[in-house]
Amino acid sequence: MGSSYNYYRMFGCFNRKFKIREMEPPPDVRDAFCRYIGRGTQMNADQLLRYLVEVQGEEGCTIKDAEQIIQQVASRRHHLIRRLNHSLELDDFLYFLFQDDLNGPIKSQVHHDMTAPLQHYFIYTGHNSYLTGNQLSSDCSEIPIVKALERGVRGIELDLWPSSGKDNIHVLHGRTLTTPVPLLKCLKAIRDHAFVKSPYPVIITLEDHLTPDLQAKVAEVRIHFPLWILLEI
Repeated sequence: MGSSYNYYRMFGCFNRKFKIREMEPPPDVRDAFCRYIGRGTQMNADQLLRYLVEVQGEEGCTIKDAEQIIQQVASRRHHLIRRLNHSLELDDFLYFLFQDDLNGPIKSQVHHDMTAPLQHYFIYTGHNSYLTGNQLSSDCSEIPIVKALERGVRGIELDLWPSSGKDNIHVLHGRTLTTPVPLLKCLKAIRDHAFVKSPYPVIITLEDHLTPDLQAKVAEVRIHFPLWILLEI
């Protein structure tokens, strides 16, 4: 995997260079790649086809499908000469695995038993779901929450802090320069978009930094939003 450098101006007076590394293949991806390439260093169409059939269960896949995958990956990642190799390097293989249009889910519909208790499932969750950008200085908004729910996220985190007048509840990343968004605005966004993408329960995690009076105020708000499981931290 390669790496690159980004430059940022520090304290308004000098530049600092930060090294940005690309994602390294996890061990199981590296092991799968090495298992199918044998003694070589690249994966050809025959080897990719074996992987698709034996590991991913794509029994209807053909050698032509494997060749087209290699061609698509090469056209996106490499110049013309490199494309003529008709094979995948390890970083190409990793790239392929994460492309929905090249390696999408075999079954796009729910096919598991969905009647078990909630703790039996992995849950698609978010973190600091209200942030529009970085955790230090970005705006807080209900819009990222809406976008997360539209992607199928089932766990939304809200950090609750008192307003400057200690009389209202703000959602923000505490002790930073992030600008707040009202709690009620976030809850209304969840109410209106919770089940657009998925019919399954939404879990709201509340990180509580409130005074007792404001905690009581949140308890009153909950009466108007009874559809979700609330885990308060």
